[in-house]
Amino acid sequence: MKLPTQCSGCGALSQAVDKEQPGFYSLTRRSVKDYLGAVPNVKTSAVDEIIKNTVENMDAELLKSLGLNEIVAPLKTPDVPICDRCHNLKHHDTGVSIYHPSVHSLRDTISESPYKYNHIYHIIDAADFPMSLIPGLHKLLDLTPQRSVNRRSKTERFYHGKKTEVSFIITRSDLLAPLKEQVDSMMPYLTSVLRDALGRAGKNVRLGNVRCVSAFQGWWTKQLKEEIWRRGGGGWMVGKVNVGKSQLFHNVFPKGTRGSAVSEEPLPLPSPAENTVREKFPIDEAEVKDEPVAIKHSSRETEAPELQQASPLLPPAQLETDYPSMPLVSALPGTTASPIRVPFGNGKGELVDLPGISRGDLELYVRPEHRSSLVMRSRIRPTQKVIKPRQSLLLGGFIRITPKDPNVIILSYAFTPIDAHLTSTEKAIGTQTQMRESSLLNIALPDVGEKIASAGTFYLRWDVTKQRTGPVTARDGAGIKVDVLPYRVLSTDILIESCGWVELVAQVRKRPSQRLDKAENSSDMPWADVSDESIDPQWPAVEVFTPGGKFIASRRPMNAWTIASKPASKAKGRPRKSMKGAKKAAKRLKRMEV
Repeated sequence: MKLPTQCSGCGALSQAVDKEQPGFYSLTRRSVKDYLGAVPNVKTSAVDEIIKNTVENMDAELLKSLGLNEIVAPLKTPDVPICDRCHNLKHHDTGVSIYHPSVHSLRDTISESPYKYNHIYHIIDAADFPMSLIPGLHKLLDLTPQRSVNRRSKTERFYHGKKTEVSFIITRSDLLAPLKEQVDSMMPYLTSVLRDALGRAGKNVRLGNVRCVSAFQGWWTKQLKEEIWRRGGGGWMVGKVNVGKSQLFHNVFPKGTRGSAVSEEPLPLPSPAENTVREKFPIDEAEVKDEPVAIKHSSRETEAPELQQASPLLPPAQLETDYPSMPLVSALPGTTASPIRVPFGNGKGELVDLPGISRGDLELYVRPEHRSSLVMRSRIRPTQKVIKPRQSLLLGGFIRITPKDPNVIILSYAFTPIDAHLTSTEKAIGTQTQMRESSLLNIALPDVGEKIASAGTFYLRWDVTKQRTGPVTARDGAGIKVDVLPYRVLSTDILIESCGWVELVAQVRKRPSQRLDKAENSSDMPWADVSDESIDPQWPAVEVFTPGGKFIASRRPMNAWTIASKPASKAKGRPRKSMKGAKKAAKRLKRMEV
């Protein structure tokens, strides 16, 4: 036996030359030796010894009558090993990222698909939604255009003899809310934010192909798995690094479907010429009744991956099994080195895990021992921090949020895995630029302080007065209309690429000179309608400073703090009996008994 064609964990082609590159196999590893057959499996258990001694003492005629002439221990097929890089990532959490491919290289890879019908699953991370969206994906990959709101719009289009559609999959939705019902209620908000992120291309489209799933909690993964199985053909997982493609691959791949594929295509009807030939030369059914029928198996089932014809960019597919080896799941950006093709349904289709595109490389400015802290692994429950005048918010010691207006108090909620610290602006500047010794931990590299630059000014432009005032405007409370209130509550979400977001809220007084009427109905109007030209300079604003002035964006507020601050509702049960006056009643009963 020889090494597998490619590593099932990262997809890199197997090699034994350069140990620093993906796909390298150390021939001294025990798992590799077992797979190659270098170490014979001579271990026998105590149960095997008992069975062997019992069979040897039995009568030969009895064994023959039972059909046990020769008893051989079942052979144990060793598991397919992974390369050394995947082994270190899985067991020691150490490794080096690969070179991230470009969108053009992914386009060339998908163009080599052997299937006529393909489907792109654009994976978007919920932690920094929608920053992980790949802009212009439709034009770059020659995808079927999104269906417009016009009911007569075309549903399909072929390019170069192939039809390729797209679905937007928002992963790790458990980071947004604790309950599935709460995440489902966010779908209108997520769709509107995605529509704006698509720009002019998403202005008049339906966006009925958006799903919000959680591989960790299993939310909506079963429905997505059924869609993948029903579509068949080529399924391609496209997205940036660390958006959860490999983890989602584990949950939505249709396992155990090798022998259950049924062709859904109707059989072609015979042509008039064929009917004429059958009438002139009828076939005797008795002659062909007992003839053996040759069943043509799929070449994907009988042909080994090494013998399949592969393109220079698309490696060969794995040998189809009911429960194949899945891609490796790791927090390291760029774990997948090459496309991993896993077929299913006896040749009905295959699901391909593609390498991730670069996401901004924020981890290159962070110390190696703290890079794992940038990954948002679970839902964050932040504490409210009040940014007063002449104060700033520091994240990890190297990201600073400073209010522009000294007369406005801003409430901040950091939904990020890195620590948030509130301090004076003067101290924050010295800590961020590494010019001041501080007890606050700065996780950036030593020379990053010189590269700090402004990432831009972001206005709190969206009106969240109705969501924030609670019983003041609630129908079951005071029921005061928002227009009557003498103040407005404005908010925005500051996105940090691949880390999370910071929710900022400020209450300002409503004055006739202010143009707050534009922000009053911002919760109802599309995000794209708020352009730079309509920005009121009197709105509260913050300036964000990051390494290189990058990795920052803003979006309409999600109001995640209102969800996180709500206490968990307790199930209503039988009311507890009041114990008021119980002791006096017990004493009274005792006196009556006497």
